Amino acid sequence: MKRTTGAGHPEAAEFLDELRVARRLSPNTIVAYQRDLDRLAGFAEGLDRASDTLERHDLEAFVRQLMTSGLSPRSVARIVACVRGFYRFLVKEGHLPASPADDLRAPRSWPALPRFLSIDEVERLLAQPDVGKPVGLRDRALLELLYATGMRVTELVTLKTGDVSLDGGYLTCLGKGAKERVVPIGRVAVNWVGRYLASARPALLKGREATCLFVNARGGRKLSRVGFWKIIKKYGRQMGLAQELSPHVLRHSFATHLLERGADLRMIQTLLGHADLSTTQIYTHILDARLKAVYDEFHPRS
Repeated sequence: MKRTTGAGHPEAAEFLDELRVARRLSPNTIVAYQRDLDRLAGFAEGLDRASDTLERHDLEAFVRQLMTSGLSPRSVARIVACVRGFYRFLVKEGHLPASPADDLRAPRSWPALPRFLSIDEVERLLAQPDVGKPVGLRDRALLELLYATGMRVTELVTLKTGDVSLDGGYLTCLGKGAKERVVPIGRVAVNWVGRYLASARPALLKGREATCLFVNARGGRKLSRVGFWKIIKKYGRQMGLAQELSPHVLRHSFATHLLERGADLRMIQTLLGHADLSTTQIYTHILDARLKAVYDEFHPRS
C-alpha cells in the first residue's frame, strides 16, 4: 500500500471531491473537512506513520488529543465524523480491507446550548433600525425576515426577488447540500419586506438593476455575509447587549420561541433545513434548562 499523508494526498483529495460532487457539500464544509484531514495527517506524522496505516487504538488516542486541545465538543464531533467517512471511503475504493474507525465516537459531553434572545429582546432589536432611511428600512426587513424564517445568513443574503412570494406568504431558499425548501413568512415580515421593495430597494439601486433581494448600501450588488454580520452586531451594541450578537442567535431565537409555544420538533427541523432531527433536538435542552430554573425558583421544596 502506498503510504501518503496530508490532505493533499490522492485518496484524501478523492474523498473531498466525492463530498463536493456526489454529496454537494458547501465550499465552507469542504474547507473544514480538509482541515480535519490535515489534523489527522499531522497526528499520524507525529507517530511516524501514514494516516491510512493508523489502527483503532491510534484513532482513539487522536480523539483524546482533540478533546484536550481546547476544541469545542461540536468541533471534535465533526472531526470524528470526517475521519469515519474518510476511512469508509478508503474501504469502498479498495485502499483498505476494513475501517479502523467504525463506531469511533467522541467522548460524550453536554453540548453547549445555543444563545438566543427573549421575545422582548427580539422586539427591541427589531426596533433599532431607523426606518425613515432606505438603509434602515432594508435592515428592518432583513431582521424581520430572519426572525420570521430562521434562515441561515447565507440563505438570507442569496435570496433573489423571485424567491419571495409576498402574496402567498412564503419564500423558497437553497440550503445546505443545495437542498431547496419552502419556508412560510409571517404577516409582519411580509409587510416590512413589501415596504422595503416598494421604496428602499429602488432608492438604494438608483436606477440600476439587480436580481438579489437585499442590496448593499451602494446599490446594485447583493449584501454580503460579512456585511450582514456587521449590521446585526451594530444593532446588538446599539441596544446594549452584553454579548456580541450574530445572525445565528436570531435563528436560535426563532426555533426556541416556536418550541416554547408548542411547535412540533419535526416541523422546526423542516423549517430550519436540518438534515438530521438530532441537530434540532439541541433546542429541547434549552427548554429542559429553563424548566429546571423555574422549578428551582418557585417550587416550595426545591
